Amino acid sequence: MRTNIREEAVSPVIGVILMIAITVILAAVIAAFVFGMAGSIPTLKTVAATAVRNGPAIQVTYIGGKDQASVVDNSLNITVGDTKLDNQPTAVGSSYNIPITDVNIRYHVIATVAFDDGTTQVILDTMV
Repeated sequence: MRTNIREEAVSPVIGVILMIAITVILAAVIAAFVFGMAGSIPTLKTVAATAVRNGPAIQVTYIGGKDQASVVDNSLNITVGDTKLDNQPTAVGSSYNIPITDVNIRYHVIATVAFDDGTTQVILDTMV
C-alpha cells in the first residue's frame, strides 16, 4: 500500500500574503523616492582639525581641506571639556592651546566651522 504524502514548506495562502506584502512595501519605497518624501541628503564638506595633548594643555590645529575656500573667516569654535574658544581664525595651520586642569583624565574635544552657504559642520569630535 502506497500513500502519497504531500509536503509543502509554506501553504499557498501564506505564500500569497507574503507576495502581496512585499509588493506593497516596494510600492511604498518607490513612491517615497518619486514624490520626494525621502528628503534630500546634505553633502558634507571636507575640512578638518586635529587635537593632541601638549603638557598641561590640549593643542587643536586647524588643517583645512578641499573645501577650505568656502569656510567663513573666524568661524572656528573649539570646546574642550567646559572651556570654549569661539570665533577663532580659520587660517590653515593655526594652532590653539587650551589649558586643562587635570592631566590624568581624557577631555572631549569638539571643533566646528561655518561655511559661506550658512551651514555649520563639526570637523573634530574626539577624546584626548
